This record gives sequence, structure tokens and C-alpha cells, in this order.
Amino acid sequence: METIKSVSTKQEEIIRDCLKLHSVNGFIDLDPTYSKGQFYKSGLIQQPKIKSDLYPQTDDTLKMESSNLKIEDKSLFTIMFDPPFIISGKTYKNNKDGSSKTAKRFGAYEKYCDLKKHYYNSLKEFYRVLKDKGIVIFKYQNTVSSGKQYMTSYFVMKSAVELGFYIKDEFILHNKSKITSFGGRWKTQKHAMKHHSYFLVLEKSKRKIDYV
Repeated sequence: METIKSVSTKQEEIIRDCLKLHSVNGFIDLDPTYSKGQFYKSGLIQQPKIKSDLYPQTDDTLKMESSNLKIEDKSLFTIMFDPPFIISGKTYKNNKDGSSKTAKRFGAYEKYCDLKKHYYNSLKEFYRVLKDKGIVIFKYQNTVSSGKQYMTSYFVMKSAVELGFYIKDEFILHNKSKITSFGGRWKTQKHAMKHHSYFLVLEKSKRKIDYV
């Protein structure tokens, strides 16, 4: 049997391994941040049972906010969640061509407090709709905005534990190419360039760890 490792350069492999190790039904019931379905194009992972997004980009994607799901309590086993992670202010969509590439492609928040509110409320809603032993596969990344380092990993884990989730596993995606840009108007580097993001597996379970 091939050993499943915690680090990979392919996100499809990480999601497949999360499903293999931790999903009760072996497939994704809901992807509320489906976008164009990039995760599923390789065929390594089957399409989710329910595709939804705040701004649907395919004909079979439902318009639904991840923090306000029109789904019954305790009805799902597996959720894939890949929200934006960039903080770009109000006007990033109007920035000149070649700037704010990541924000324009994947979406962004005006302020970090907006990110925290969306993440927390979405996790709270996921807990409601998940069956016992159901999981969330949560992809996220730490970020730098206006010269400040935001360790989103700390916020996500703290919020998940507070809401009742058991943190069951963690995977790291190593990106060979850079995720965020550096250059142009930035003349001095203040923080390490990020070449990794996280996939956290959260389980709706009575199992708890005391981290204090």
C-alpha cells in the first residue's frame, strides 16, 4: 500500500488523499466555492454532488453563500471549501492590467476582518449541515497585506476548535511557482515569499484536544 504523505505539489492528489483517508462516503457532497471546477478537471476527483458559489460560473452551479446554505441540518458527509485569501481593499478590480492578478482571478476581501467573518460563519454553517463524522476539507493560506503578516492558519484552527470541530489532519501544498506577486511598486522585501498553502481536515466529532 502506498503511504499517503502530508506534502504534495498537486492539490488534486491532496484532495484525493483526504477523501481516501477521512471521508465516510469517499466523495464530495458539496463544494460551496466551486468557481470553474478547477479541482475536478484532471479527473482524479469526481465532481461534487452539489456545486455552488456566490458568483456561479457554470450552468450547473447553484447561487449560494457558503455562510448561508439552503441545505438541511446533518445532511452531508463531505464539504470542500476553497475561499479567497487575499486582502486587496475596495478598488483592486479597477487596478491596471498586470496588477492584483491573484485577487482578480480568485477574488479578495476588502479588509482582514471580512475574511475572518466569512471563514468563521462558513465553518459554523458547515458544522450545522454535516452529519456526525462528516468532514470539511479547508484550503487556505497565510497572507501579507499592507506590510502586516496575517497568520490565518492560527485563526482557522482556533475557530474550528471553538465551533466544535476536531482537527483531524493537515496537508501542505508546495507550489513550484509563486502564489503571490513581488515586484513592481514594491522595492524592499519585508516577508518571505509564500510558496505553500494548507489543506486542513476538520471533523464533526466528539473527539477533542485540549490545546491550552
